[in-house]
Amino acid sequence: PDAAAPEGAEPYADFTRDEGEILFDPVPFDHPLTVLFSSGTTGKPKAIVHSHGGLLLEHYKAMGLHFGMSEADTAFWFSTTGWMVWTLGVSSLLVGAAVVLEDGDPNWPTLDGEWSQWAILAETEATYLGTGAAYLAACAHAGLEPGKKWDLSRVREIQCSGTPLAADVAGWVYESVSPDLLLAPTSGGTDICAAFIGASPLTPVYAGEMSCRPLGVAVQSWDPQGRPAATGMAGELVATRPMPSMPVFFWGDENFERYRNSYFGAYEGVWRHGDWLIRTERGSWVTTGRSDATLNRGGVRLGTAEFYAVLDGLRNVQDSMVLHFEDGGGMGKLVLRVEVAADVDEKQLGADIRTTLRSVLSPRHVPDYVVFVPSIPRNPTGKRLDIPLKRVMQGAVTGEDIDLGAVVRPDDVGDTVQRVNRVLAHG
Repeated sequence: PDAAAPEGAEPYADFTRDEGEILFDPVPFDHPLTVLFSSGTTGKPKAIVHSHGGLLLEHYKAMGLHFGMSEADTAFWFSTTGWMVWTLGVSSLLVGAAVVLEDGDPNWPTLDGEWSQWAILAETEATYLGTGAAYLAACAHAGLEPGKKWDLSRVREIQCSGTPLAADVAGWVYESVSPDLLLAPTSGGTDICAAFIGASPLTPVYAGEMSCRPLGVAVQSWDPQGRPAATGMAGELVATRPMPSMPVFFWGDENFERYRNSYFGAYEGVWRHGDWLIRTERGSWVTTGRSDATLNRGGVRLGTAEFYAVLDGLRNVQDSMVLHFEDGGGMGKLVLRVEVAADVDEKQLGADIRTTLRSVLSPRHVPDYVVFVPSIPRNPTGKRLDIPLKRVMQGAVTGEDIDLGAVVRPDDVGDTVQRVNRVLAHG
């Protein structure tokens, strides 16, 4: 508190000392409000322009109805300013909730240290947590018991996104955090700065699934012919009707060409998001990964999330990534990259992984190669960067064409690529 402000910076107390006049400037509904950038993991980043009215309506609905927020809530949204969750979190102010911000690494010095998200929740007496599914998985697999170490009795809801939440991690939340909260796994995107699939106070929670479509969101799962996919079968996530927060344009996109190709190139007049989506017999929903990262072995489609639901729960597997390299119509090569702790018997672990995938999933899920690597490429929000890694190894682009600044441990990427290319070339 007594530290001097850095050179060129103005202390917040000085900045807020004098009251100023609030100015209101009426603008049209679709007037540009903010620019969000896509991650750049599947190509050149898109500068996505969102409108005043679109975000206001979508976020007001989410905060007031789906999240049930009010002036009685304190919301802790853990997010960098570049993630869409930051913009969503700021909208907590629409319903009068207080907002908690954390500047620091929640893993330092340890997962259960003083900067832990659980420690911040307890200290601020927050009632709502918005976090990443990858963070919950890391805590679960590390054996943390936040509900015993901290007083989290005030937390009534945890929303998580970024990656699909595995069923075992969902169970851990209720067993080790609190049995009395609402767990709300959500799938949305920077493109709409909102959710396509999520939860509500009125729908049941099923481990490994998402409860419902948000109000006013006409999401369906479609087959390649543009028909609703059968229950239990993976199809393309599409939005058949407009949403208020669909972007108004891409910055610098003359004639809306890239905008149309990005969302409406597959189905005329229908938004295709690029995720595989399954509707269950209960009316809940499951995403199984990006549709352009799906594995196709001999004509059978395998969702990457199926693998991770099993691998994330295996002892000694710290992280993993699976890719399929096609060979012109055959089975292709399925390569599994695994990050492990030190002093692990890699040969035995590789055999255990193959046995587990065969028995829990199917023989088609057994990888041709298990490659042990120093780390799995992820971006700061926890997303696996499988698509760009595959493109690098296939020679579609060079490493320089991918923004390694979006990778948490960029120095490991070159080593990972070399190890995988080595087994693909020599077996």
